[in-house]
Amino acid sequence: MNVLTISVHPDDETLGSGGTLLRHKANGDSLYWLIVTQAHQPQWSEEVIGAKAGEVSRVAEAYGMKQTFKLGLPTTCLDTYPKADLINRIRPVIAEVKPEVVYLTHDGDVHTDHQAVFQATFSILKAFYMRDFGVRRILSYETLSSTEAAPPQFAKQFIPNVYQDITAHIERKIEIMNLYATESQPDPFPRGPKSVRSLARYRGATIGVDYAEAFMLIREVV
Repeated sequence: MNVLTISVHPDDETLGSGGTLLRHKANGDSLYWLIVTQAHQPQWSEEVIGAKAGEVSRVAEAYGMKQTFKLGLPTTCLDTYPKADLINRIRPVIAEVKPEVVYLTHDGDVHTDHQAVFQATFSILKAFYMRDFGVRRILSYETLSSTEAAPPQFAKQFIPNVYQDITAHIERKIEIMNLYATESQPDPFPRGPKSVRSLARYRGATIGVDYAEAFMLIREVV
């Protein structure tokens, strides 16, 4: 089975679905990674941009990604980028991978880049197009420091209805998060190791396991 995880920023996938991706890999599934944005000058120095690129390579290797796609769009700017252009950049990747499962960021996150990518992807994967792309399930994940930081909006709450037991993979998930030296935070901040573990522990308690990740099932075609 082909699995595509879509990240707006490289560390989104580890925070939101890292344990689930490791579980997919353990089950023999093929993992593909689409990263929509990247750091850019002058907001980041050339040195930091280079460091972030190195982190992506190491993380892709750690997950055993079959292929990584980078759109290279400027981060924190997608709300100014034409939606049609964003759709036309994402669609060819989905068409090439033909994933059975797609993971993407939540539409209600405080980060406008996350919202833009969700809306563009959802426009591509209308129900009557999903079979053309081989897609069976679309799930959105929560991203620490973005999902829980959003203002209360009833229509855009993250309300999980799919859970994955990641007990066997929680330690590796945290190890991979630590590869993001330019993004990870010390405790007690949202992207610190204790926060990552605590959220997984809370989601696990919901389904009676030690650690889990939670998702919203956006659409499934069977």
